[in-house]
Amino acid sequence: MSGVGSGAPLSRQDGFAKVTGAARYAADHPAEGLLYGVLVGGPVPAGRVRAIDADAALAVRGVTHVLTHANVPKLGVPPVPPAFSARVPMQDDEIHYEGEPIAAVLAQALEAAEHAASLVRAGIEAAPFTAHPGGDRAGAVVPRESGYLSYETDAEHGDVERAFAGAPVRHSAMYVQPSRHHNPMEPSATLAEWHDGTLTMVDATQWSYGVRMVMCGLFDLAPEQVRVRSPHTGGGFGCKGLVYPHQIIAAVAARVSGHPVRIALTRAQMYSIAPYQPQLVQTVSLAASDDGRLTAIDHESINVTSVDEDFVEYATLASRTTYAAPAIRVRQRVQRADANLGTAMRAPLEGAGLWALGSAMNELAAQLQTDPIDLRLANYADVHPFTGQPWSSKKLRECYEEGARAFGWRRRPNAPERDGSWLVGQGMADCAMGTIRFGSSAQVRLRADGRAVIQSGTQDIGTGIVTVLTQVACEVLGLKPAQVSCEIGDTALPEAGPTFGSSSTMGVGAAAMAAAKDALKQLRDRSGHTVREAPGAEAITAAMAAVGAQEVVGAGSFTPQESEYALHTFGAIFVEIGFDPELGVLRLRRAVGRYSVGRIVNPRMARAQILGGIVWGWSKATMEASRQDERLGRWLSKNLAGVALPVNADIPSDLDVAFIDEVDEHASPIGGKGIGEIAATGVDAAVADAVFHATGRRIRDLPITPDKLV
Repeated sequence: MSGVGSGAPLSRQDGFAKVTGAARYAADHPAEGLLYGVLVGGPVPAGRVRAIDADAALAVRGVTHVLTHANVPKLGVPPVPPAFSARVPMQDDEIHYEGEPIAAVLAQALEAAEHAASLVRAGIEAAPFTAHPGGDRAGAVVPRESGYLSYETDAEHGDVERAFAGAPVRHSAMYVQPSRHHNPMEPSATLAEWHDGTLTMVDATQWSYGVRMVMCGLFDLAPEQVRVRSPHTGGGFGCKGLVYPHQIIAAVAARVSGHPVRIALTRAQMYSIAPYQPQLVQTVSLAASDDGRLTAIDHESINVTSVDEDFVEYATLASRTTYAAPAIRVRQRVQRADANLGTAMRAPLEGAGLWALGSAMNELAAQLQTDPIDLRLANYADVHPFTGQPWSSKKLRECYEEGARAFGWRRRPNAPERDGSWLVGQGMADCAMGTIRFGSSAQVRLRADGRAVIQSGTQDIGTGIVTVLTQVACEVLGLKPAQVSCEIGDTALPEAGPTFGSSSTMGVGAAAMAAAKDALKQLRDRSGHTVREAPGAEAITAAMAAVGAQEVVGAGSFTPQESEYALHTFGAIFVEIGFDPELGVLRLRRAVGRYSVGRIVNPRMARAQILGGIVWGWSKATMEASRQDERLGRWLSKNLAGVALPVNADIPSDLDVAFIDEVDEHASPIGGKGIGEIAATGVDAAVADAVFHATGRRIRDLPITPDKLV
């Protein structure tokens, strides 16, 4: 079955439904007696609601309710995470960030709800507030122990102070990346409905079971009293990973009104209610010997968070995992502001940290007058630098070698070349991501007609999970793609982990593989005769007839175990840019990426993921930034009109990506390790190095825009 099983470039199995509009997202689902909910946001970043005048809004034809903190029921305490915050919306009169929901208008028509929302008048007592900080270290503090602490804030391996004191070569610099928003094409939306004490939701989420957990906590329900459906989530990239105010308010509004309620966020509300990747200010210091061997890495990362809760973006993981050094010290700090809470964004953790660390390594290479690849090879980590664990698999040397050869890196001139009016520069950097795994389960139903149905509660966020599951089943059962269907996105199905962290192929794919094997084993055991591996539809039909079965249901699961190995993905990215010195304009001319990420289940989809990640990285490096008005505490340009994003004309056709042949069975039975995040890492540092090569200027503050170059 080499044409359709794992490793084959099978086309998207849900592609036709999506391009024809047959695929329905959360905002597309109807319900009898539906009410439309529109949220009213607080106009200040800090203060109190003294009064709300809803008379004019209630007078609008079709408006049924205006909900505020004064007339909604008190809710329980949600688990954090999956809840984005311990602060439940509309439970008191406080305002903690601009745009925080202070009222919700319900109406029989969306237009009526929107008009009525504009008529709600709130008496606000504004309070002094702390504005979004600038790109410096001012106000940095140690994070609270409560909140999103996934790792220790401070860690040290070896004697960093001693290493720096005796180092003949040192480099230290501060690197800034601004806050930036996700901007998925499909904004967040939720439909909630109560029936006989049971809550059903259709939600744009990356974690259906997380939504269920939060609703159980808020409403004191048992898991079987909450059903969450999310067959098509739309773009997420992190902003739909947790549970946010609109999801909670939709459930509350449905309970209060007795009707189904849909709340779909506007583009502007995706800035104030949905989360963002917070600004990071990172200081990286490197100590090295004259031959370029690192003796110490010192990395501090500071990110913006809210006044009440601390979200920590662990950028310093990059310095704990990337290069061999006998002494490593990392520190995480936060700057608190009256702003909505941040979250992970493609690519978090190492992705954020490699902007600073990769740039610092490139600057150290220039200081030592050595090739950036040779500097990296001199500090190649054969084991995990911080823990000493062996890698489950690592073919980064091959990434350097094959990427450099395809790019022509070793022929890079010392001085920039000219192409007409353009100066041409080249740069490179490492790509890396930790391997995040979640437990998942699945069922495979073998039917008497030789068909198979895969069932799992996983979510589709556009990355191709339906195709992956289809290929896994085809490989085990010997079926054709047309003989396999998938049912996903429903908490009534076997529980699957969240769809983030490049985890779905490993977790859900492995569970589906186990379920298909279990179904085949059951059929083999019951039929009393040999059913060969990957038997195909005819053999399955014959075996089912022999035992008189209409259906055989196989169950499978994937439970990550503690490993003696360090699990990680690796890569190298090479870019060439053009620079117009008169206008300060940058253009991406070409890019080459090579990746060590374990087994590739579908090379066509994997290539698409990597290409999208490189485009995302270019956008981060040269275009994206979310700014706040420090006088008003509001995000500026809360729409796509004010956000610079790359379009087709910005991206060349010369994007060369490939994968090193590799299977990592320590990571998962699938042999893969996930690719959704890694391609978005390293591009920013490579672009900054290419800009230096072309212009002689070191830019350490993203994005690299014309005003910083002219």
